[in-house]
Amino acid sequence: PFSVKSIGSYAFNECHLTSLDIPSSINAIKECTFKGCASLRYINFGNPCNIVSIGDYAFSECISLKKINFGNSNSLKTIGKFAFSECPQLKEIIIPSSVESIGLSALRGCSIVHFEIPPLVTSIEEYTFRCCTSLKTIKIHSSVASIGDNSFSGCTSLSTISIPPSVAFVGQSAFYECSSLTNVELPSSITSIGESVFSECTSLKTITIPSSVTSIEQNAFNGCTNLNEISIPSSVKSIGSKVFYKCLS
Repeated sequence: PFSVKSIGSYAFNECHLTSLDIPSSINAIKECTFKGCASLRYINFGNPCNIVSIGDYAFSECISLKKINFGNSNSLKTIGKFAFSECPQLKEIIIPSSVESIGLSALRGCSIVHFEIPPLVTSIEEYTFRCCTSLKTIKIHSSVASIGDNSFSGCTSLSTISIPPSVAFVGQSAFYECSSLTNVELPSSITSIGESVFSECTSLKTITIPSSVTSIEQNAFNGCTNLNEISIPSSVKSIGSKVFYKCLS
């Protein structure tokens, strides 16, 4: 009913819903509310959509869910951790520009092809896009200051990425097993290339390390079997173990 303001935790957990209409009166969806609704395919949000927050695991494991569009929304601020994780049929999600934070593993295991980080988000959390094997392009705005551990690991269709100069930190294994990645632009704001960041990026051919970098951690380029050109500046003072292990070219 339109008098309802929020939907509580686990309210419809593992129910056999096939479609869902969420009225404009709703301003919050709590944790695990629709988790495991395996038959849920479509969600229609009210116009306008007045939801402020989506809780942890809210739609996790909705294995038939295909599309999310929050429509005309300026209110959504927070998407919790694992919110849409393990939704293997989810190919399109349109997140409004009002969103300020997306929790860790929020889109893990989805089938999205293109994604734009909202301009108010300052951090890409750990495992956010882990094993999104259909992800081809990602747009990162200059508001982002850090890219968390394993945030894009296993994104096997991601072919190129531009990291804006606002990013000062890239976590370990951030692009691990991005096997289609051929080109990476590293900004001069980065001072260290972390452990296993580009490990097993088997299509990566060239990379230029900016003069701001002082250390390259262990396994950073381990298994980059097609890497045939790399420029290491004199600013680099330490190179960890197995950094270029199995770089056959």
